[in-house]
Amino acid sequence: MIKPLLMLLALSMGTLLPATTLCAETAASKTAEGAAKSESLPGSATPGRTVTTAHSTRIAGKEIRYLATAGEFPLLNDAGETEAQIFYVSYNAEKRDANRPLIFVFNGGPGAAAVWLHLGAMGPRRVQMLPDGNMPSPPFQLVDNEQGWLDLADLVFVDPVGTGYSRAAKPELAKKFSAVQADIDSLTRFIRLYLSKTQRWRSPLFLAGESYGSFRSAALSESLLEHGIALNGVLLISSILNLQTVSFDFGNDLPYSLFLPSYTATAWYHKKLAPELQGDLERTLADAEKWAASDYLTALNQGDRLDPAARRAVSEKLAHFTGLSASFVENRNLRIDSRDFAAELLRGDGRITGIMDTRFSAPNTAPSKSFPFDPTVSTIRSPFTSAVNLYLRDELNYHSDLEYFVLGGGIGRWDWEAKNSYADTSENLRDAMAKNRYLGVFIASGLFDLATPHFATDYTVAHLGVAPELKKNITVRRYRSGHMMYLEKESLAQLKKDAAEFIGAAVKRR
Repeated sequence: MIKPLLMLLALSMGTLLPATTLCAETAASKTAEGAAKSESLPGSATPGRTVTTAHSTRIAGKEIRYLATAGEFPLLNDAGETEAQIFYVSYNAEKRDANRPLIFVFNGGPGAAAVWLHLGAMGPRRVQMLPDGNMPSPPFQLVDNEQGWLDLADLVFVDPVGTGYSRAAKPELAKKFSAVQADIDSLTRFIRLYLSKTQRWRSPLFLAGESYGSFRSAALSESLLEHGIALNGVLLISSILNLQTVSFDFGNDLPYSLFLPSYTATAWYHKKLAPELQGDLERTLADAEKWAASDYLTALNQGDRLDPAARRAVSEKLAHFTGLSASFVENRNLRIDSRDFAAELLRGDGRITGIMDTRFSAPNTAPSKSFPFDPTVSTIRSPFTSAVNLYLRDELNYHSDLEYFVLGGGIGRWDWEAKNSYADTSENLRDAMAKNRYLGVFIASGLFDLATPHFATDYTVAHLGVAPELKKNITVRRYRSGHMMYLEKESLAQLKKDAAEFIGAAVKRR
């Protein structure tokens, strides 16, 4: 099964967790501009408290005044005992409008907090990275996000149990929430009661999820519908719904063909392809995708039946599209997994590429190892960790002595609940679309992403099995960036533009 870190990046719905109850969000309308209202003393970690502050931002030349609330919802059992706290940060336009679109936002992992989409793409403030998405020199800074989404909708960034400040009340309860279904159940309850406590039942509703957050959002789209909550749309960013498409397991040849175009894009970026392929990326990708889905997949399906001459031809073609040597490809039995590729492509330069963003590279500190670390993670972890801790305390006036789990640290072994199969929520998304013909689906993929490669996403979309009349509700976009395409300045702007068009169309869909 794919490792959780590579899912950051990352089932038919059952019943909700028993008698789970949430506290109300603090009323925001009475908070004065520039002031903060807290229900507990700074530095405390009182369960269920909220803090609301007033701010303003400028998006597309227009000033937007808004209220930010950082708070916790306690999850209670039948005996009234708190089993967990779910931490969230919400943004609401100061001029309250119950009909304004509302987006619930999740990141992935599982084990990643919502900070990545929060302070990287959608929130009113963002971490200042270099224009190409690389890490600037510390100390790190927050800047106004000119591409923020607050002009499109009100936003709720949710940290599932085990991420951010969200915690199980007791260590022995943590395992309960480290599973696919329990995660969906708790977030279904969170959303349902959030709508009640904030009187947002009339709002057009959207989910936005990145990586495992897309897996989670696909399942939530049906779970919410079964509880009477119909969505206008889901935004799947760096999507992964069917884990078979990304799991390099013995006997599962599917990922090798689905990752190939991303290898080609990466080799193109680092100028490791033959001259005839180093021209137009789109044309090169089209050729790679055609071969991956035809001759290469056929060869993989032949297994040991592939004759020597055909094997040599496939080795040479695979080397041609990946920038690797034919001998390396041959030694890997024509099957290159993502870590082997990331370690091998720049070996001659003494470097490795990233997994989540293959544009990034770093010195290979352990050439004897298959893959010592992901340069993407080393690029993003420190800036986002520093920024969220500074932001919550200094700007949102939310103080806690707990560690804010940015990426891992808060969950144990994840239960995929897939016995002798692969976890898959594409069926949930298909059923949600069938039951709610107004549901729009937006899918964003980075070309330089080896965690959730774009061709694997295309395969999943092509196999959703939705009715022909519903296919028009699906929007697919590609970006010349990595797993977190919004790190790169031009892709950040394009993602916002594409999302605005999708949300506008979804709200008007009849």
